[in-house]
Amino acid sequence: MLNYILRRLLLIPVTLFGIMLLNFAIIQFAPGGPVEQVIAQLQGTAVSSTARITNQGGDSGGSASSSESGNNFSSTSNYRGAQGLDPEIIKQLEVQFGFDKPAHERFWMMMKNYLTFDFGQSYFQDRDVVDLVLDKMPVSISLGIWSTLIIYIISIPLGITKAVRDGSNFDIWSSAAIIVGFAIPGFLFAVMLIVIFAGGTYLDWFPLRGLTSTNWEQLSLWGKIVDYFWHLTLPIVALTISGFATLTMLTKNSFLDEINKQYVVTARAKGLTEKRVLYGHVFRNAMLLIIAGFPSALVGMLFTGSVLIEVIFSLDGIGLLGFNAVMTRDYPVMFATLYFFTLFGLIMNLISDLSYHLVDPRIDFDARGN
Repeated sequence: MLNYILRRLLLIPVTLFGIMLLNFAIIQFAPGGPVEQVIAQLQGTAVSSTARITNQGGDSGGSASSSESGNNFSSTSNYRGAQGLDPEIIKQLEVQFGFDKPAHERFWMMMKNYLTFDFGQSYFQDRDVVDLVLDKMPVSISLGIWSTLIIYIISIPLGITKAVRDGSNFDIWSSAAIIVGFAIPGFLFAVMLIVIFAGGTYLDWFPLRGLTSTNWEQLSLWGKIVDYFWHLTLPIVALTISGFATLTMLTKNSFLDEINKQYVVTARAKGLTEKRVLYGHVFRNAMLLIIAGFPSALVGMLFTGSVLIEVIFSLDGIGLLGFNAVMTRDYPVMFATLYFFTLFGLIMNLISDLSYHLVDPRIDFDARGN
């Protein structure tokens, strides 16, 4: 098992490098980069915005030159919308964003910095990327951990009950309810919850925005706990409503598959109680896939499943940060979060594989040649 772990650890940097290289190459062909973003602002804003941008890049003489020599326009710029701007301004923008260097040099410099966890500054928020991510993490961690735990806590007992009572009325109507919940998009369910429970039309039981109240610092410890979960209730319900179906049916089918095996028949023939057979023999084998998949499920909930929920409930988390970074072409935020979360995901995948061995020691990855 140690050899397998070492091989997987050695593959992590190679995989991470490949993912970063592929995404960096794709981004180079995407229109609307940071320089174009600023050009668009310059074309549609007052002179004060121009002064602010050029001052960040160096001496503001480029702006003055533009006003004194009105015919000194750029007609050969590679940037859309650059016509009518002083070429000196374009050069200053390229230096400011690092686009005065070739793409391969920018990539190597970026990866060299990332090896020391130097993620740079956001282009448009004037803050370190690490500080931005740390500010958003409490929201994403809260949504991800609690949603995943609730899904597992409810889905596993429900799936076991459905397997034991397969074909009963309970199995039929619970399956129907699960399918309906799975068919409703999370964001649509979130809007419905707001309309009903957050002062939209009917009841005003829950807050509409934020992770805590404005007076959170003045609350007692118990008051802070209550306020925290009071704000999380509707977002978590909206986020988990469609997550029960897959895990519940996977649990049910896993138990049904194990219940029909010969060792279960033998255990019953020995006179063991149904509870002992179910939880002493079937549970461990049936839960292999479910328990081992917990790390991957947590990663999915943390970083990919809550963008729309964060927008609807005004929760400023990682999902919203990444979405805004893509829309504004804030490359430091885009690539830094991609690097960190890809690394985190690769490590969690390794933990998932190790979970298989911990749940069932008979699984030996070294013997399989993986």
